[in-house]
Amino acid sequence: MQDTSHPDPPHPADDVLDHVGYRLKRAHAALRGAMDKALREHDLTVPQYACLEVLAARPGMSNADLARATFVTRQSMNVVLRGLQDQGLLTRPATVETGRARPASLTDEGMRRLTAAQKAVYAIETRMVHALPDDRLTALLEDLDRIAQSLAD
Repeated sequence: MQDTSHPDPPHPADDVLDHVGYRLKRAHAALRGAMDKALREHDLTVPQYACLEVLAARPGMSNADLARATFVTRQSMNVVLRGLQDQGLLTRPATVETGRARPASLTDEGMRRLTAAQKAVYAIETRMVHALPDDRLTALLEDLDRIAQSLAD
């Protein structure tokens, strides 16, 4: 016999759309939409922008490291890297002496495009942060880290 009773929700909510997961997804979708629109003006996608931003901070990362840092698969990162390389925004050696990892680095044009795009993306983040009371940002960031850690365990 199947158990047809409904499980208790993880917290009180009048509607399924009030659950934490739905609210996180709604915030993510709003952020992604705003970034898609802003980055279109710079001829970049969100994954391409994320790749450029990570490479600016950590030049020489491999495909696998970039994929992990930007939350895409290695296969998707291969496509992103090829597209950025075709646009002249990054370089990778054709071959490497040891191993298979081909470290990527931004070109001057890649840094210029990133800097222009960062202005648009940082304006979006500023809008998000200003929507919070002044004393809540640190707590929100800590809460988001705790949520991510609890799901990674």
